[in-house]
Amino acid sequence: MGFTEEHRKWVEDHISRRTGERRGRLERGHGHGERMFLEKVWWPMMGHFNDLHPEYEVLDWRSKPYFVDFVWKPGQVKFAFEVKGYGPHVQNTDRTRYRQELNRETYLQIAGYRVVAIPYDDLDASPDLTITLLRPLLMPYLAVKMEEQGEFSRLERDILRIAVRTNECIRPVDLVRELGIDLRTARKYMKSLSEKGRFNPVVSQASGRVCRYEYVHSFSDFHMW
Repeated sequence: MGFTEEHRKWVEDHISRRTGERRGRLERGHGHGERMFLEKVWWPMMGHFNDLHPEYEVLDWRSKPYFVDFVWKPGQVKFAFEVKGYGPHVQNTDRTRYRQELNRETYLQIAGYRVVAIPYDDLDASPDLTITLLRPLLMPYLAVKMEEQGEFSRLERDILRIAVRTNECIRPVDLVRELGIDLRTARKYMKSLSEKGRFNPVVSQASGRVCRYEYVHSFSDFHMW
């Protein structure tokens, strides 16, 4: 599935599991800037929304609720992402509110969050720059998680390397030639990787059977090899 459908499902899932102000904040607060961050940065970089929480409630030092645009929790580490526009965050005439916002960011770090500010203007003008800056920051934590989970077998990783290198759809017969495995094994592992979300099966209109597999790009591409 593409971004639009996966994003819709992801937001609806979080809304369905919330009540009260936590639900209302997500329905009201997940706006244009947040969606642009997901579409232009997070989705191209990650390929999924696993462990990412929108409009995440955190209590500040006064025990008052504060909603972070996004919190990513891939394990023990916690990242807080805030999309910041120039107007609301720099030209804000409410100095008390501005001061409290800065104090909240400091408190989030005390509470164990790594706080990352995302410039709204960069999302529109240069999202590739944001990806370039985020990738080395997030990479070590995602790599550790994948290693702990043992997510892919050696043969699966070999298949993914081929997919990254060729950047094209893969047929089981291609794996027979590249890896020296039999066709049955190739089909078995392509099915496994499809179930893990790394390939989309492509059905032939003529035969109605799966004839090839479309690779689903992921942030893990950049550290798996």
